[in-house]
Amino acid sequence: QVQVVESGGGLVQAGGSLRLSCTTSRSSFGGWTVGWFRQAPGKEREGVSCINWSGSVTWHADSEKGRFTISRDNAKNTLYLQMDSMKPEDTAMYYCAAQANINVAGTRCEPEDNYAWGQGTQVTVAS
Repeated sequence: QVQVVESGGGLVQAGGSLRLSCTTSRSSFGGWTVGWFRQAPGKEREGVSCINWSGSVTWHADSEKGRFTISRDNAKNTLYLQMDSMKPEDTAMYYCAAQANINVAGTRCEPEDNYAWGQGTQVTVAS
């Protein structure tokens, strides 16, 4: 089972920025598509951004396009999410998936079946 540690969450004003990090113990991190997902209170978990093993393919949810940037450092087994121009609706617990898949059409990103989520990092955007 892949172990991940998410960090970087916090409280930010609308329009502000945060940078999330996800470090994994998995030595083969570089071989997987990985991504960020989030869950707001009372809502289903949803995809935010994903990136393939080389960084050449990314997927972003429509609500985040142009505001969030996903990147990875395979040498450090670390995934990042730079969040700019943040909105109150970005408030959620953010989770890292060290095993994910972007569909062939590039329209969706899903975690691996039965993926075991980590603790997540809380992001709160004040209006």
